[in-house]
Amino acid sequence: MMVCFGNLYKSYGVAAAALRGVGCTVEAGELFGLVGPDGAGKTTLLRILTTLVTADSGTASVCGLDVVRDYKRIRACVGYMPGRFSLYQDLTVRENLHFFASVFGVSVRENYHLVEDIYKPLEPFAGRRAGALSGGMKQKLALACALIHKPTVLFLDEPTTGVDPVSRKEFWEMLYRLKQQGITILVSTPYMDEATRCDRIALIRDGVFLTVDTPQQIIRQFRETLWAVSGERMSQLLHDLRSLPGIRSCFAFGSTHHITVDTTLLTLESLRDQLTALGHKHAIIMPIEATIEDCFMELRVKN
Repeated sequence: MMVCFGNLYKSYGVAAAALRGVGCTVEAGELFGLVGPDGAGKTTLLRILTTLVTADSGTASVCGLDVVRDYKRIRACVGYMPGRFSLYQDLTVRENLHFFASVFGVSVRENYHLVEDIYKPLEPFAGRRAGALSGGMKQKLALACALIHKPTVLFLDEPTTGVDPVSRKEFWEMLYRLKQQGITILVSTPYMDEATRCDRIALIRDGVFLTVDTPQQIIRQFRETLWAVSGERMSQLLHDLRSLPGIRSCFAFGSTHHITVDTTLLTLESLRDQLTALGHKHAIIMPIEATIEDCFMELRVKN
């Protein structure tokens, strides 16, 4: 195993702890996702694993090294891309890359092959200050700087937040290529649709892992009957759905509401009749397959 941690607790002195006993292992060459909303504990966990903060209790190791005792050795073999753009904005693209290479005692020339695919689109802008780059270009530069010393494990904290859909797609394609090179990758994201791009994921909320498995297996374990409901007055429809017997859960999902139902109490026809009686004459109800987001919401209710 490349990353291993168990029973990690971390509190910053507030009422709710950032992490509450999480544990997991990540195998070599795996692309592992930490998936959950803001405040779930993703950043705290990555900071513990990259030796930037210490846990209150629990154990963690990276590359077989203890995160407390062997922190200097761990920092030499991991790459870390924080959630906020943290490169030197007054330095140029080229200067940032050379600086981070020098920190680890390597040269850009000897390790350029590691970042060539990522850095090549930036070469025309090598003399531009990093602070003047677009979001997608900043993202590529940060990843190149995290890789230039040839890390064994790469930690990425919400790397696609705030970038356009095209840049998100390009970034994940870059991660697949890095995985093919044998690099172990831990990436955190609040985007549920990105979960299916990972080999395995941990769904995390309020400092607790709700489940850890492959995205496909998590979806297969969803046992509820799931329907999508839409209509003309969506806010009132949400309120009315939550008041009806036989509806176990109801959440807004974009232009529809997703509901789980007790089929011994409700059918599609009986629900449509009840909604019509409540003034929702044009409500549309249809069975749907669960997504990772549906699984997350259901696990959140049960936990």
